[in-house]
Amino acid sequence: MDSREMARIAVKALDEKKGEDIRIIDISNVSVIADYFIIANGTNTNQVQTLVDNVQEELFKAGIQAKQVEGYNTASWILMDFNDIIVHVFSQEDRLFYDLERIWRDGTLIDPSEI
Repeated sequence: MDSREMARIAVKALDEKKGEDIRIIDISNVSVIADYFIIANGTNTNQVQTLVDNVQEELFKAGIQAKQVEGYNTASWILMDFNDIIVHVFSQEDRLFYDLERIWRDGTLIDPSEI
């Protein structure tokens, strides 16, 4: 499965659980760590964990398992590494604080409807 299809599944899974402000950044031309960063936030700890659970479940159904998941217990910033895509799910406050969109502004922002 290619990284674009993985990103599409992850975005759909985030959207299904009402993830907020879902962003996709194509970083394939600026980094070797992945092709896409997917960033979203939830409104509370339970929703953040639910968003992560749904992404993992939907990608697992497609035969993809996370190489690594960090931050699940605190649920302020959970990072899921699926090799070709990296999914970041934040609390609202931590998303504003870390501002990954600014840090990775050299990447190409992709509209979620186009993935």
